[in-house]
Amino acid sequence: MLAGVVLAGAGIGGLWHPATTLPLLLALTLFYLGGMYLNDACDAEIDALERADRPIPRGDVGRLTVTLLGAGMLALGSLLLFVSDLSAGITGLALIATILSYDWWHKRIGWSPLLMGACRLLTYLTAALVVTHTLNEIVIWGAIGLACHVVGLTYAARQEAYDRLGAAWPLGILAVPVVLMLAAMLTGPEPSLLALVLWLGYLLWGGRCLLWLVRRAPGDVPRAVVGLIAAISLYDATLMAAMGASGMALLAVLAFVATLALQRLTSGT
Repeated sequence: MLAGVVLAGAGIGGLWHPATTLPLLLALTLFYLGGMYLNDACDAEIDALERADRPIPRGDVGRLTVTLLGAGMLALGSLLLFVSDLSAGITGLALIATILSYDWWHKRIGWSPLLMGACRLLTYLTAALVVTHTLNEIVIWGAIGLACHVVGLTYAARQEAYDRLGAAWPLGILAVPVVLMLAAMLTGPEPSLLALVLWLGYLLWGGRCLLWLVRRAPGDVPRAVVGLIAAISLYDATLMAAMGASGMALLAVLAFVATLALQRLTSGT
């Protein structure tokens, strides 16, 4: 969300208003949580066979309860977006449709990673529309890069339950965000050493995750997946630094560190 706001120009030019951004943060958080709840509800039958330790198969909570809670979160998030901006409300509905499509079909179709990538793309666009009511090329290209990163990690995550990776060539899509971050640095308002450092950090961390995937030793695929999830924050940080928002970029770096730390306490997927 922060990156979408900054790329739209609201993080630098003084348009960052809590009355606007706090409802946006709450709405997108509700979308994320609601999507996770509904994902568990949709996967309950498969999880009963493959992952019996999940909350619904284990009997900790009912499937209907989880479904109602998830649907309620999506509805409330949508309402908050429509109150903020009509166009953001419309993209929010598109985001809900994509979330529901992924939750229902992700284990039934081979191209489900594209749906997850679309979810992240729409998050950038929705954030930009809420704060500036328009979209610019930087936001759109940034959203495409994020979508490509998420498509790559979601493809790997599909294999996590089996701790293996099938064909490696779909991971080539992870090169797209690398190129787009470099383009952002070259076309940004001014040269940024911080952006360069973060870009190199993204390359090194991403390369480490890819090595785990290629090696395919026991535990490597899950380790790579959670690492790539954390790298989303590095991608955001690099783009924000390239736009001159160093403070926001450092906040995203803290999010990267926090994600890795929290993954030691609970599973990242």
